[in-house]
Amino acid sequence: MQNIIVTEPYVPVPPKHGNFWPALCGRILPWFLRKSYGVVQFDLRNLERLRESLRAGHGIVLMPNHCRDEDGFVVGQISVKLRSWFYYMSSWHVFKMGWLQGFMLPRIGLYSVNREGADRSSVKTSVDILAHARRPIVIFPEGYLGRSNDRLNAMMDGPALIARAAARKRAQINPTGKIVVHPIALRYHVLGPLAPGVAGVLTEIEQRLALPQGAKLPLRERVDKIGEALQAKREIEHLGQAQTGPLAPRLAHLIQVLLQPLEDEWIGARYHSEPVQSRVRRLRVAIVPGLVKKDLPEAEVKRRWKHLADIYLAQQLDAYPPDYLAGDPPPERLLETIERYQEDLTDKLQPYVPLAVTITIGEAIEVNAGRAPHGADDPLLQAVEEQLRSMLGLK
Repeated sequence: MQNIIVTEPYVPVPPKHGNFWPALCGRILPWFLRKSYGVVQFDLRNLERLRESLRAGHGIVLMPNHCRDEDGFVVGQISVKLRSWFYYMSSWHVFKMGWLQGFMLPRIGLYSVNREGADRSSVKTSVDILAHARRPIVIFPEGYLGRSNDRLNAMMDGPALIARAAARKRAQINPTGKIVVHPIALRYHVLGPLAPGVAGVLTEIEQRLALPQGAKLPLRERVDKIGEALQAKREIEHLGQAQTGPLAPRLAHLIQVLLQPLEDEWIGARYHSEPVQSRVRRLRVAIVPGLVKKDLPEAEVKRRWKHLADIYLAQQLDAYPPDYLAGDPPPERLLETIERYQEDLTDKLQPYVPLAVTITIGEAIEVNAGRAPHGADDPLLQAVEEQLRSMLGLK
């Protein structure tokens, strides 16, 4: 399990406001993306849309889809191109992953949000930046890393609430000022043949799962065999034996087995019809505060960490969309699946093949200062999702 849970009292990390560090890091950003993530080509489209909003002096929220670890850095390429630096709302745990990250991230514009509780300080920081139109803010509306470029997850309410609160405050400061949202579509493409680049990692995974080496098999067949073996391994650990049948219903069943008993204990209600990520967040909010207080018996601490590990596994399982490899899947879907296998087994990733990314800036959506309709879909989030789906070519 990756270290995404911080069992310390939450201390907000505000952004630094200077230009020196963003400008310096912007110069090395292409090298960093190439070396760390294999992203070597960038196709930036509709830049003029964002440039017009900057010229008009609007408070700007950028809302990208979130399918890969490097998404935030890729969005930074827009900032470098415009020579206009951004702020980025980011989970608190990334600031706790070493002194270097803790030092650098605020200086290049990142500020923290507490995912395990209400974070008024992060909301206040966001609203203040937007109301005064200091810099654009990047907020991922899905709220988490989805791992699938061909799937858009449910939009979280928080970004729209922040945008509306900023619109109300901006109206007080500058009655003619606006808050606008630009959706940003990130679409990654594999460059060159996939099979040679992933041969080594597939052999490593097969060895971990005690599978015969499948170097002579077609790539798709090899990936399918690994997926079956990995799911069987999980089922033996949590259900006592491997199940049979198609993978999609088996994944869904195991998610319910993992989450429903925890919902019964920690929340007193089951939310099986809600998105898995919403259920995960609700459970973490219930479990983590007790660990932060540091006054639990050792046995209870271990039990809670076991529960968090089960929640993390449910989140991993949800990253495998049903029928994602149906028919003749493109190399991008195969790569994403192989990367998920590697991350699930080792909590680590590395670039396997060179990637290109198309960055498409959507049209400005003016934010209404009024509140969203009660009990109905948020029209702002609907507009963001519609643009993202269109730009990504999703149904």
